Amino acid sequence: MSDNGALLSVKDLSVHFFTSEGIVRAVQGVGFSIKRGQTFALVGESGCGKSTTAISIMRLLPKPQGKIVGGQIIFEGQNLLSLSERRMRRIRGNRIAMIFQEQTTSLNPVYTIGNQIAEAIKLHQKTGGKEAWAAAVETLQKAGIPDPAWRAWQYPYELSGGMQQRAMIAMAVSCRPALLIADEPTTALDVTIQAQILELLDEIQKQIEMSILLITHNLAIVAERAERVAVMYASRIVEIADAKRIFAEPLHPYTRGLVESLPRMGFPGKRLHTIPGAVPAQLHLTTGCKFHPRCSIGGRDKRCQTTEPELKEIKPGRWVACWYAPEYKTS
Repeated sequence: MSDNGALLSVKDLSVHFFTSEGIVRAVQGVGFSIKRGQTFALVGESGCGKSTTAISIMRLLPKPQGKIVGGQIIFEGQNLLSLSERRMRRIRGNRIAMIFQEQTTSLNPVYTIGNQIAEAIKLHQKTGGKEAWAAAVETLQKAGIPDPAWRAWQYPYELSGGMQQRAMIAMAVSCRPALLIADEPTTALDVTIQAQILELLDEIQKQIEMSILLITHNLAIVAERAERVAVMYASRIVEIADAKRIFAEPLHPYTRGLVESLPRMGFPGKRLHTIPGAVPAQLHLTTGCKFHPRCSIGGRDKRCQTTEPELKEIKPGRWVACWYAPEYKTS
């Protein structure tokens, strides 16, 4: 997959977890690129490998179980997998930042919000304590937290879920990263707060011209916010395209199932489409196309059951891994 001057380019990434029950092949041959200032969405059901891909980019896999066994992660022209841990720490939280799924477990309960943000600023921006604290308060203000000078002295448990999420965003963007990885940034928040958080990310993205890797299973959010989308299933990417093309003309049967499962205006009372079956356990992945046991198109095709299709570019910017996708055979 061509870089085309991308900020981040993930190439043929494979990640395994070595457990007592066997090898879990959590990510296999994943590749995509993100341009500067772009919002790129990685979507799919729980357990498909989205979050593992994200923490691999940050090089935060649990050790010794988790290991990157192949591929490259090129960020700003350098392969992150070849860097020492010391050099990686200069990038992590500084040039690449991440909003984790659970804000209640991501914020340290024994330190104030201001201290946690100021610590990151002191580490990466080489500023003094007073300057770092002032910058932390300013960042909280930009994150839309009312009375930031007072909130900076509060502990995480004193904040609501929405406030905690804003504090996490403030911490993530405090050093003006080039790339922000947002892993399910609106989980467990009500619809109104979700909209506020997403609008806040949009505002900050424009202010500091950062790219966003948005990891979610919420296609409604993807339709509103993302420019390009990669659809992931059972450890592999099965389709990549511009967001408009994904929703207007999904090529992979799994992508089509996800899009058809969205509620439609003007059809009250109509049952939502469902994809039969479930994502296979990663310890027992099937041979051939991983989606074939749930596929209504090629599920009984012997080739689908025995030979896994590669992710191919069938049109400029349009990638798919399906034997039945239009133009796939002749591409």
